[in-house]
Order: sequence, then structure tokens, then C-alpha cells
Amino acid sequence: MSDLSVQTQLSPELKDEERTRCEVWTRVMGYHRPVSSFNIGKKGEFKERQFFNECNTVQ
Repeated sequence: MSDLSVQTQLSPELKDEERTRCEVWTRVMGYHRPVSSFNIGKKGEFKERQFFNECNTVQ
């Protein structure tokens, strides 16, 4: 049996109406808030955020 057939048997694709909508939260001014509660301007700022990985320093 191929990997694809095993994956299909274990986790069949869900239709959009069967999916559960997830809620995205973010940290704002020291506390967490759901992005869905933001006004249109704050939602725009959230979409423009750039994420980065901080490198470890060598000592």
C-alpha cells in the first residue's frame, strides 16, 4: 500500500462546511485578543506584520 492511500484512509479530506473555523489570537499591549475583534485598520496592520526568527548569539 502506498503512503498516499494510507493517508487517505486515515484522514479523508473534509468539505468546507464540515470544518471548524479556528480563531486567531495575538498579543496586543501585553494581553491577548482575538484578531476577529479588531477594527478594519488594526486587521490591516496585522496582515502587514513581518515575522522573523531571532538567531542565538555565540559567546
